[in-house]
Amino acid sequence: MRNPTLSASADPAAAGFENRLSERLTAVVTGARRRAVRDGDPHLDTAHLLHTLVENDPRVWGAFAGGPPQVVRLLGYLVQRTIGYGLRWSGAVETSVTGAGDGVPGWSPAAATAMAAAAGRAAARGAILA
Repeated sequence: MRNPTLSASADPAAAGFENRLSERLTAVVTGARRRAVRDGDPHLDTAHLLHTLVENDPRVWGAFAGGPPQVVRLLGYLVQRTIGYGLRWSGAVETSVTGAGDGVPGWSPAAATAMAAAAGRAAARGAILA
């Protein structure tokens, strides 16, 4: 059964940045959300996002041109596990320093803060997000 806390927010104001993402970034967020559900995690965090970004970024694939696709998948997995083990080792959970990402349903505060900041930087330089 799907974890309702990981569903895309029905309220655009709740996840402000999500309704401004491009189709490609929306696919990354959807993949990260699936990964979190599969892992049994209570929210989408930076490890899920980074793992999915690594697997979906054409520049990463380009760096391993001619190599088997498993290399990029393994790299993504190692990124996610490294973050997860670091959090477990320190006995911590992801939080945000500023609290800006707190309260976004289905997102860790750190992941929400990072995505909101990235969306803000993209908008400031005139990038089209949606």
